[in-house]
Amino acid sequence: MANLLIQGLRKSFGEVHVLHGIDLEIADGEFVVFVGPSGCGKSTLLRCIAGLEDITAGDLRIGSEWVNDVPPSKRGIAMVFQSYALYPHMSVAQNMAFGLKLAGKSKEQINAAVQHAAQILQIEHLLERKPRALSGGQRQRVAIGRAIVRTPGVFLFDEPLSNLDASLRVQMRVELAQLHKQLKTTMIYVTHDQVEAMTLANRIVVLNAGRIEQTGAPMDLYHHPVNLFVAGFIGSPKMNFLNAVLMSATPQQAVVKLADGATLQVQADASAATAGDKVTLGFRPEHVGATAEPQGQGFAGQVRVAEHLGDSTFLYVAVPGADTDLVIRADADNPLQVGATAHLGVPAARCYLFDAAGRAFTRTAA
Repeated sequence: MANLLIQGLRKSFGEVHVLHGIDLEIADGEFVVFVGPSGCGKSTLLRCIAGLEDITAGDLRIGSEWVNDVPPSKRGIAMVFQSYALYPHMSVAQNMAFGLKLAGKSKEQINAAVQHAAQILQIEHLLERKPRALSGGQRQRVAIGRAIVRTPGVFLFDEPLSNLDASLRVQMRVELAQLHKQLKTTMIYVTHDQVEAMTLANRIVVLNAGRIEQTGAPMDLYHHPVNLFVAGFIGSPKMNFLNAVLMSATPQQAVVKLADGATLQVQADASAATAGDKVTLGFRPEHVGATAEPQGQGFAGQVRVAEHLGDSTFLYVAVPGADTDLVIRADADNPLQVGATAHLGVPAARCYLFDAAGRAFTRTAA
């Protein structure tokens, strides 16, 4: 096992700057997930750690060794790719053993390592098959097994589940979490799917345009996003946002005015701002009450779409001051239908407030 230290890491492809000074420390045995939209630099960062891309500037340490100029095969890492990258003419056992043969391991060592990895992944019965005879999930297990036999200090996963169907992705997420618990090895995982990030990670690193926006435990990021980007990326469905104007503020509470004239209280410290400043109000779909009649603190909009999912219903509501329809998670028996007026109630303690630059004001207790 190994820890990692990344200091001021920059990566450019010619005049295109992809990573802009990444500073990050990953503890021994952590499961860290890099998450962000396409093009944010997460896969490039992973490839720099693996040694598949040269670092333009900065330093990288794996364990006790600075590895900027160390080739990938000497870094003590193993990488699992999105494409599986299995040799089609080799059996499962041969695919898993290939790297050990190149490393000059004995036949006994290789057989023991392959059998051990196959047992962990429950693929002993597949060892003599060729990749073409395997399902997508089985191929992914073989790719992971090929990494396990090397007993690396760090596992690197580059969107390994993106080629699987939805139900199999859920199953493989569980298996990967169990694998980490069993091996207790440092794992770094790249995904654009924040649900994968929330369910797998000890710690999430949110990247945007080549920079780290925020790092933290999944629920810390969910409850305490530092800015609009993180608030809108973490959570499914994402947080709702409304344009607003700050009316007044104390260290304990702010009052904002919405585009339709409604005023709402927010438990946030916006005392550093000035009355009249433009702000953004945020709240999550599951924290909003939607009724046919007016309620306490709230505002109204028109239901444009209702998605009935069995145990719950998602209402898409058009509201003045929102750039897109708000998404509201309601009970399955909610009577509101398409075209109806929805009165939305948002508790002050469930609201988030962001300044004009997108920075979150600190939320306060009741």
